[in-house]
This record gives sequence, structure tokens and C-alpha cells, in this order.
Amino acid sequence: MRGPAIEATGLTRRFRDTTALDHVDLSVPAGTVHGLLGPNGAGKTTAVRILSTLLRPDAGTARVAGHDVVREADRVRARIGLVGQRAAVDEELSGRQNLEMFGRLHHLGGPAARRRAAALLDRFDLATAADKPASTYSGGMRRRLDLAAGLLIGPAVLFLDEPTIGLDPRGRNEVWREIRALVADGTTVLLTTQYLEEADQLADGLTVLDHGRVIAAGTPDELKGADHLDVVVRAAEQVAKAAELLARIGTGEPRIDPDQRRVSVAIADRVAALTSAARELTDVEDISLRRPTLDEAFLQLTGKGR
Repeated sequence: MRGPAIEATGLTRRFRDTTALDHVDLSVPAGTVHGLLGPNGAGKTTAVRILSTLLRPDAGTARVAGHDVVREADRVRARIGLVGQRAAVDEELSGRQNLEMFGRLHHLGGPAARRRAAALLDRFDLATAADKPASTYSGGMRRRLDLAAGLLIGPAVLFLDEPTIGLDPRGRNEVWREIRALVADGTTVLLTTQYLEEADQLADGLTVLDHGRVIAAGTPDELKGADHLDVVVRAAEQVAKAAELLARIGTGEPRIDPDQRRVSVAIADRVAALTSAARELTDVEDISLRRPTLDEAFLQLTGKGR
């Protein structure tokens, strides 16, 4: 595929008085995982619906797998897979029957649908349960069956809308493993998620939406920002002194947690900052260096951490 697998410019979509997407730009290189993050109502699902041709934009353009999502919707649909938030499988059918049914809906024909279903059941470690009703599957197994259904036509681009919502840690890890395997085989994945650990684990790039607008974009490390120095003093009356020192040696305004007697600040030079804090502060209970988590960066970006 030449150029980005997904490219959008100025995407806008309104629902009556609500602007769900407000001039959103997005570029996703082929063969990568891109995370679309944001609070509830930020516009993530609307963006996925437009990019997967289920919804027309009011303004802007988008190309997926080299085709315009409005003018060449049929060609886009032939190159993509979509796994929504809710399982699309028929509970009364077996895993094999579900996949063969989806194959026929994709016009694969009986023999081709059966071959493709068998290959996907084996790939997603579902072969031993292939002929059992989907109602007997665990949450992780159902989600893997959903992923298999999304791959029946061998899509160049796979859209995953909250793929691990409601799963326990084991089920989530199973889905993560399969997503990594898909990308290793060349599939491009656009992932929406509210699990920041999931985005940190899987995504090569991230776009953060809030109130329909892009408020940040970059790699997980870029969004996390600078290292932080944390100092916990022994007595509450020492917090002010610690904050004054960290304001001098840090690169921003210190954050103070008076209940925990903790002061934190972003730093540029790990060694110099740690040395200064250890030399000038007395009766310190703990001094530590850390990278901010993606959760912290997200809360700060969306205004929830202020």
C-alpha cells in the first residue's frame, strides 16, 4: 500500500446541535496500530463509523486503504474489517457456523468460506471449541471469534472499537496477543479504547480527541512527556520547602499532594535533579524518578487532572 493506510483531513460531523467531530485530521502508516483515545462522547466511535463507511461526514475527506470513504465506499468495504463494541456472533451457532455464515455474507462461496473459517479457528486457538455453541465461550473466546470474523476477507485495515471492553485480564491479554500477530502480518489496526494501558501496550501512535477535536497526537512516549522527580517528606511543614526547591530544579510548576506529603515536578536532567534534591532536602522519606503514565498524560490533556 502506497502512502498512509488511513488519512483524514478536516473530518466534521454534526448531529443537530452537537458537533461530534470538528475538523479532525488523522494519518496512520500502513502496518501499525494507531490508538484513538478520548473521554466518553469525544467522537471516537463517530470517527470509526465514518472511516468504515457507515456514516457520511458533513465536511472533510478521508481515504482508507487508498480509497475515498464517500466516493469509493464499496472499494473501502472490500478492504476493511470492523469489530464493534458488542459481539456480533450468533449465540446459538457454533464458532465454525458463525464464521462460515459471515464468509457467505462476504460472497466467499461455500467451499471458500469453510476453508477460511477453519484457518481462522486454528489461528485464533478456537479449533477445539469450533463446533460448540458460541454461548458456551468465555469472554476472551467470544472476542477472538469476533476478531476472526473481522478477518474473513483478509482486510488491509481493521477497525477495533473498544475490543477488550468487559474482559478480564486474561481475556484482554489473549486479544492483545492476536492484535500483535495481525500487525506482524501486515494488517493496519485503528483501535479505540478507554484502557490507557492497552493503548500504551499496543499502539505505535496515538490521537487524543476531546469534544470532537484533536487535542494531542504522537507516540505514547511523546504524550507521556518528561521524567518526573517525586519527593515525599516526613513532616507536613516541610512540603513548602520541598516545593520551593523542586520549582528551581524542575521544568514546570510542582504538583503538591499535601495529604501524602508528596511534591512532584517534571525534570530535564535526571542526575542533576536527583543530586540537588538529595543534597538540599533533609528528613526525606522517599525520593524517586519515574516516567509519567499514559493515564496521567490523558487526564492532564483532557483537563481531568487539573
